[in-house]
Amino acid sequence: MMMTATLSAQTISFARDGNHILDNVAMQLSSGEIVGLIGPNGAGKSSLLRVMAGLQQADTGSVSLSLDDADKKSLNDFSGRERAQILAYLPQQEIPAWPLQVEHLVGLGRAPWHTPLTGKSPADKQAIERALEQTELQSLRQRIVTTLSGGELQRTLLARVFAGEPQIILADEPIAALDPYHQLHMMELLAEHAQQGGAVLAALHDLSLAARFCSRLVLLHRGKVVADGSPIDVLTTENLQQVYGISAYVDCRDEGVVIIPRKRVL
Repeated sequence: MMMTATLSAQTISFARDGNHILDNVAMQLSSGEIVGLIGPNGAGKSSLLRVMAGLQQADTGSVSLSLDDADKKSLNDFSGRERAQILAYLPQQEIPAWPLQVEHLVGLGRAPWHTPLTGKSPADKQAIERALEQTELQSLRQRIVTTLSGGELQRTLLARVFAGEPQIILADEPIAALDPYHQLHMMELLAEHAQQGGAVLAALHDLSLAARFCSRLVLLHRGKVVADGSPIDVLTTENLQQVYGISAYVDCRDEGVVIIPRKRVL
């Protein structure tokens, strides 16, 4: 069974080469949520995900984690292995360094659960098989990952995340390289993870899919949170014009919000 978990970022600021990437950002992610992190290129989405994953140190502010309603602890108070068991990060455009078979790369997701040089346990093997099945990769299990298409590789990396059975998933543009079928499949899997008690924060550029699958959207612009709320409250014509610089048709339906860009607003 999954624990309940809350991951919180408080007053996060981060600069690189004198450029302010994140400016006093605060947000919270809790079990049962799939949250879309949206905003134009350069808004700070990737940097925020890396800070919340503990992979990038913020200049100011902190990231805390609470498990099963216990008091919040700084993410830095958890060991690397503990963090990896609870939280998984799916990067953008990862290039495998070694010509591993798909099933072996997926198996690396089990690393936090056993000590080095020990063989895979029955639980490890079961988790790997389940991850391959979830992502429909059984037929590719023996393929070398360096021969995969971009979409096949992205599905393999997601399977590695699922194999680790994390509570929290932080995903950076998880559907960017996928065709429409696999975009929907990827979002369905992430939404199912949240429905089962997990938590997902995903940086997304497809606003219609973000509105369709996410319970909440956080809109970033120039390193600041412009809006945080339900898709219908965040994806307004005013926000789209202010943040994205576009005039768009916004159609609110039962299954979500459909965004049709009309023209750039100069």
